[in-house]
Amino acid sequence: MVIKSDNVLEMAFSLKRQRKPFALVSVVRCESPTSAKPGAKAIVDTEGNIHGWIGGGCAQPAVLDTVKKALKDGQARLIRVSPRKNSNLEEGIIDFGMTCHSGGTLDIFIDPIIAKPCLLVIGASPSAQSLVALACRSGFEVVAAFPGADEDMFADAVQIIDGLDVSALDCGKPDYVVVATQGKRDEQGLEAALSTKADYIAFIASARKMQKMSSYLKERDHDAELVDAIIAPVGIEIGAISYEEIALSVVAGLVKARRLGGKETHSASSHATQTEQALSSCCGSKTNESDQQIDPVCGMTVDVGTAEYISEYQQKKYYFCCAGCLHSFEKSPVKYLSDQGQHL
Repeated sequence: MVIKSDNVLEMAFSLKRQRKPFALVSVVRCESPTSAKPGAKAIVDTEGNIHGWIGGGCAQPAVLDTVKKALKDGQARLIRVSPRKNSNLEEGIIDFGMTCHSGGTLDIFIDPIIAKPCLLVIGASPSAQSLVALACRSGFEVVAAFPGADEDMFADAVQIIDGLDVSALDCGKPDYVVVATQGKRDEQGLEAALSTKADYIAFIASARKMQKMSSYLKERDHDAELVDAIIAPVGIEIGAISYEEIALSVVAGLVKARRLGGKETHSASSHATQTEQALSSCCGSKTNESDQQIDPVCGMTVDVGTAEYISEYQQKKYYFCCAGCLHSFEKSPVKYLSDQGQHL
């Protein structure tokens, strides 16, 4: 398909917006006789279709072969198509012998355009903020989502969603999702992650906490196979303690999954150590406020003034650190109150 250079650029913009990989191919130099002149451009897609004009049958095999390699490794290339094989080429030029007899020479620049993988970070915790900043600098297009999320928290994100409705991501289906809620709406964050149908979903938490979340999610009729595929703990073991170090560990795991394919393999015990040192081991964090109640399910101390999860049973209010504990209590309040020796 022969199209004008300005239309080639319009097509490139459209493909990039659709996150479809392609190569922008440009003739940068020629020695006549050649049918294509400097400035000629074309788009080559992943199927090997050429949209535009960069020379006839002599140049096209060399271009297609090089585009295939460039789209695989993401590296740009400069090739020369000439009837004379030259062993003394300038550094950086790949020489291709011409298969026809026109006698001209073309220097062609091949620039692969590959969309950055889309990472959705759910949460507004310190670990979420550190993760967004580092992932943006590590080759990911990052979207942040959580109630109250704003540019002050996530200055580097390409999209910020104030809430947990992730149905209209600019990048479409994310390549990776990391839930970094740190005890704030963990269950809702995981449910939002599952709604994306992403192949890679991870949760910054210990294996013990994920086990509790898993039970809750399955009771909520989420697909058991998808729930069991959630990676938790997540990241490469580096002995991380601070939130910044945990973010580094998680990004290292994402890079490994991106470059080597597949999902992470990890030792639950070692990862639990590095995550639990920075995150609470249950659903919420303990508080020193004077007005406190004990979560009857997990035993965590809950600040009554800021509690999000409250249930009333026999005209008495009970406070919970998370939706999972609230859900468990409302299924069987007698069980949990009996366990605590409370009078019913």
